[in-house]
Amino acid sequence: MDAECTETMTMIAMATARLIADVAGMSDGELRAPSQLEGWTRDRVATHVARSGDAMCAMLAWARTGEGVPGYASAEEREAGIEAGAGRSAAELAADLAGSAARFTAEVEEMTDDAWDAVIETSTGATIPAREIPARRLVEVELHHTDLGMGYRPADWTPGFAEMELGEPMRTWRADRADR
Repeated sequence: MDAECTETMTMIAMATARLIADVAGMSDGELRAPSQLEGWTRDRVATHVARSGDAMCAMLAWARTGEGVPGYASAEEREAGIEAGAGRSAAELAADLAGSAARFTAEVEEMTDDAWDAVIETSTGATIPAREIPARRLVEVELHHTDLGMGYRPADWTPGFAEMELGEPMRTWRADRADR
């Protein structure tokens, strides 16, 4: 792992710990309330963050082994995973986020130098180098934490995240939330 990846993983760990703590502290009513993402409740957003972490694990495994899928086998699988997580308690959601984060960290630690250069496909059909996945994970955690609408704002983002050079569409997603 190079210095940039190590720094990104540190930011991911800090951001994930804050997200887990905030989710763990929510009441059932707060979890079932609308998030700042139209049509999404907070429990669905939290579940999405966990499932996207697992999807990124699959992408890293693909880069490392040459065999895999672009995050999710299908859009239907993605939606089913999010729906399955709706209605869980704060403790269950926090544990799911922690488990997904641990699996992601383990996959990153398994990567070899040449695997980081592998080009893989995302679930949207875009091709990216595997080395972009840690930044994508940080984007997921920071932006969706903001989307929960529980007081976590752009001013609270991990130091360095607001200035981090991001490709599209991540740069636009961050800019869209920066005004909140």
